[in-house]
Amino acid sequence: MTYETVIGLEVHLQLSTATKLFCGCPAKFGAPPNSQTCPVCLGLPGVLPVLNERALEWGIRVALAFDCEIAQVMKFDRKQYFYPDLPKGYQISQYDQPLAQHGHLDLEAAGRAQRVRIRRIHLEEDAGKLLHEASQTQTCVDFNRTGVPLLEIVSEPDLRSPEDAYQYLVELKAVIEYLDVSTCNMEEGSLRCDTNISLRPAGEPALGSKVEVKNLNSFRAVKLALEHEARRQAIALDRGERLPQETRLWDAKGLKTEPMRSKEEAADYRYFPEPDLVPFVIDPSLVARARETLPELPAQRRQRYQEAYRLSGYDAQVLSQHRAFGELFEGALRAGAAPKPVANWIMGDLSAHLNARGLSPESVKLRPVWLAHLVQLVEAGTISGKMAKDVFAAMLERLVDPLQLVEEGGLKQIVDAEALERIAEAVLEANPKSVADYRKGKTNVLTYLMGQAMKQSQGKANPQQIAELLKRRLEQVTS
Repeated sequence: MTYETVIGLEVHLQLSTATKLFCGCPAKFGAPPNSQTCPVCLGLPGVLPVLNERALEWGIRVALAFDCEIAQVMKFDRKQYFYPDLPKGYQISQYDQPLAQHGHLDLEAAGRAQRVRIRRIHLEEDAGKLLHEASQTQTCVDFNRTGVPLLEIVSEPDLRSPEDAYQYLVELKAVIEYLDVSTCNMEEGSLRCDTNISLRPAGEPALGSKVEVKNLNSFRAVKLALEHEARRQAIALDRGERLPQETRLWDAKGLKTEPMRSKEEAADYRYFPEPDLVPFVIDPSLVARARETLPELPAQRRQRYQEAYRLSGYDAQVLSQHRAFGELFEGALRAGAAPKPVANWIMGDLSAHLNARGLSPESVKLRPVWLAHLVQLVEAGTISGKMAKDVFAAMLERLVDPLQLVEEGGLKQIVDAEALERIAEAVLEANPKSVADYRKGKTNVLTYLMGQAMKQSQGKANPQQIAELLKRRLEQVTS
């Protein structure tokens, strides 16, 4: 049977506030275990939570970026479940009156425009972290993360393939990075994603049994897990098996999912209003201020790049995907460089440099004016394209202006006509056999003579000029 895949995503975003959601403990990553706790985040008797105003403001910014409806009144609820990393025995979250609802994210997936609806965005506190070490016979709990502010972004089941889900996460991450409210670092747990996937016969309106997949530590893992689940569920349905609604864990080594537990429903968590926090009336002026401070977002930047700089859709997509790329690109343009060459350097050599070293675009210390100088050196004929690649690599390694590198290394390209004439003459005199072969019609020897000319000039001869000189002299000899 032909099945339709139905996917919804739950993204948990850790906000980069200085302190936790309901207390004044630091929320910084990497501190010694259990060094950033207090009676409030540990849930000791008699304590009262106080909402972090900055977390609320940033939550509103994120909701507005996804065109959500901001609640006039929101409230917090207790989500009851018992787990060793949850010291209170419940999590302060939001249930029926969340921060925002009914938004969307537009993306390009598989060459087509797609709108993914966002059901809700709500604030909640994070749980602790269980530490399982093979050398130990026990599990340890680090409560530093307990109470750290999370923003959960829940999509509608509008995604129809693992590739769509991957593109959704890439675009969502780009928007969050532009807003500068989270590091979005999956390795540190500041961006986590749970997937919900079901299959149904093509054309069937009713949804199939939903399977949630957890333990996904990268966007690639999300895609691989969804691909595996789609295959597993299709095989089971073809056999006539009934798929249970359950939560499964992704096994990154075995590239498969394993059962974890039956899937809970909202009633299982016994939500009820948080008695220590009153409902919050969200001031319209707070929303208006947040709207005014929204930056240009990736989709808007892509459109502007295509219209203002005549870039292709692909180029605009790559340059706008990371805020750091866009800032480098526009900074180089302000320094006088042309758009297309700058775009080529960023998408080509710079991206290759980052990928080879596993670095993020934000880690690059390259100054925009340096990139502009490199482009201008090539355009002026001061250095060749091949020389420029070496200069670019040295520029990234030493963090020095290419003007200085060219001057120090004596790398200026030879463009003087008389100097090039002398090089061409010397090469022809040193290679009489090649000249004779050219007379016989073996024109491919020109490539060899070009190489000899570049070798004699230590790579500094202008390739186009020296090629023209050699060809003209050879034709004079044969005529």
